[in-house]
Amino acid sequence: MRLEQLQAFLSVAETGSFQKAAINCNVTQSTISRQIQGLETELGLPLFHRSNQAKLTVGGERFWPYARKICQAWENAQQELASLLAGQQPELCVAAIHSLCASYLPPVLQKFCYTYPDVQLRVTSLGSDRALKVLKDGLVDVAIVMNNRAFTASSDLLVDILYQEPIQVLMAKNHPLARYNQVPWPELITYPQVVFKDGYGMQRLVQERFAQAGATLKAVLELNTLDAFRGVVRQGEVIALLPRSALVEAVNDSSLAIRTIAPFEGTINSKSGSFYSGGSDLGWTREVAIVTSRDRLQIPPIEYFWKLVHELIPPEVNSELEELGIKCLIG
Repeated sequence: MRLEQLQAFLSVAETGSFQKAAINCNVTQSTISRQIQGLETELGLPLFHRSNQAKLTVGGERFWPYARKICQAWENAQQELASLLAGQQPELCVAAIHSLCASYLPPVLQKFCYTYPDVQLRVTSLGSDRALKVLKDGLVDVAIVMNNRAFTASSDLLVDILYQEPIQVLMAKNHPLARYNQVPWPELITYPQVVFKDGYGMQRLVQERFAQAGATLKAVLELNTLDAFRGVVRQGEVIALLPRSALVEAVNDSSLAIRTIAPFEGTINSKSGSFYSGGSDLGWTREVAIVTSRDRLQIPPIEYFWKLVHELIPPEVNSELEELGIKCLIG
């Protein structure tokens, strides 16, 4: 059974004429006849009384509402997809890491809403692992995450690196480590740390770097908001290793200090605390990437959001963050 057979059937039923149905369907009368005959053969009973006017048989009357529903569903699907391709989707869902939501993303959201006022933009702040999962599950259209190639290595996903940024040390202004312009590794590992919860890319990165150095991470508290990080660190001894974009709010906070991590080449014995030279630098940076599925990028609002992110992230005000690096060095 083919769609054009059902359309021919409905047209004959509505006009009462094979000839008029052929005109409506823009085909020849013989084509309409063949389509109806094929449908009747497949169903096993006649659908029309052939006379001066084509009238439905009992079988045709029973079949008509089903044929109408099938054709109507097809028309609705066509209209839905046409609206989608025209950018008339009801909403666009984005999952993004916390530091991006707090610093770089707002100008993107403002410009998108101005261009697509009828598209409901929904943004959820999530850890990288969770953001990629909801993207793969189809719950969001775009994810902006800390890149993890083990998670993003899929032929179904389109991944673009937006920028790289250094990881820095957040501490209280009067913390002992604040005396350093660059915090040495043997000093860094002696202090307790507050870290992101499980499922956040930053937690995994910090754990991996400590493991590479043969050091023990003294994680005493897990959090998932930047406000909480600042509040806890402000209290005293604990420190936090955070990406530079997560430190925008801390730059002008007189109760906090931000320092870079000194280049490290070597191994630390976690039992004795002794330091061994040699090895390679740990590379305290992270990649931030935007991810979507290839089919979604064909939809105009998603394509436009993708374009905006590339244009505005990292923002031009990133120069302010560059100044942050200078402030860290001069104390």
